[in-house]
Amino acid sequence: MHNFGFALDGAWQVLLAGLALGAGLPILFALGIRSLAWGAGEAAVNPSGVTVPGGRRPLGTVLGYLLFAVVVVGVVLGITFIVAGGFGYKMDFSNIYPTFIAK
Repeated sequence: MHNFGFALDGAWQVLLAGLALGAGLPILFALGIRSLAWGAGEAAVNPSGVTVPGGRRPLGTVLGYLLFAVVVVGVVLGITFIVAGGFGYKMDFSNIYPTFIAK
């Protein structure tokens, strides 16, 4: 019965890692696109039929760029992790920033 508990514990960890790394970055990218669209504001049409820009929301634009920065950092860390393994190093996250340690 204890093995079943260990299996469920491991399954939850794999599920969370898969969501964070597999689906998490595309979700953050989509939220960044959505934030930029919200930050651009709505277009309005005046009585003469000319489309004029509506009220811009700078918070949406800043939030969108922050989300894009998180996605870029995640992609760069992933590529760095793969390349470091190819050169015989491993990444250590015991500090605030990742460091490389020889295997």
